Amino acid sequence: MNPRTLPYLLLLPATFFLVAFFLYPFFLVAWQAFATDEGVLTSKYFVKMYKHWKFDKALTNTFLLVLAVVPVQLALSLLMATMVSKMQKGRDMILYIWTIPLGISDLAAGLIWLAIFEQTGFLNSFLFNIGAIDSQITFLGYQNKTVIFLAVMIAEVWRATAIMLVILVAGIGLIPKEYYEAAEVFGASRWKQFTRVTLPLLKPSLQTALILRVILAFEVFAVVVALGGTNLPILMGEIYKWQFELQDSHVAAAYALVILAISIAFTLFFMWLLRTPREAQL
Repeated sequence: MNPRTLPYLLLLPATFFLVAFFLYPFFLVAWQAFATDEGVLTSKYFVKMYKHWKFDKALTNTFLLVLAVVPVQLALSLLMATMVSKMQKGRDMILYIWTIPLGISDLAAGLIWLAIFEQTGFLNSFLFNIGAIDSQITFLGYQNKTVIFLAVMIAEVWRATAIMLVILVAGIGLIPKEYYEAAEVFGASRWKQFTRVTLPLLKPSLQTALILRVILAFEVFAVVVALGGTNLPILMGEIYKWQFELQDSHVAAAYALVILAISIAFTLFFMWLLRTPREAQL
């Protein structure tokens, strides 16, 4: 076998996977969004999506949810990863406990928090038993959209912080301990070690964690449905509505392309923001 062709042969399975499970479905969705059933190219489905009264609300709620959830998850995952990396005993057990929500599906997580916030849930029962309330409170009613948003935010932080935690723990584990020892010799405090050693060397892991988490945050669906139903419109919820309730796959495809475009934009932004000095020179 020619050594020059070996790298290309090794890339064939990944190329086939990319074509079969991304490029081909992307082409089908793009065709649905830009073409009529007769095959005529048009932009009317994007216009229909944009003029629908829920589009602005869904877009705004999705962005607000991402902006509210991801920074909190980033701060928590950095704190938890730093704590785990400093532990001498019980590290694996603590990490296992913290990553348990990672194995729970979106819908199951939503139902767990629904059992807490619903009218006959644990929170109402607890407040009633300690005498804080005289009657049950409807936390997730249509008139309490702010509470619904906070409930979804709490559920997402609890469910998906472990995604970033696992990536950051692996990244911290790759940082040579000699750097920290040298920093201690020169009298650097723990905070300076974190800002001058950990964060700069953690950029590739932070880049991966943020890109993955932001993309998944824009695709949140089941948690919102479980806790808010239609009271909190989001982009993925509108895709489901147009595809299965309104039976208009063209507008649903247009929504999907909007989410894809936003995800690509954020990916490029984080790749630029968290680029390493070597990448900046290229």
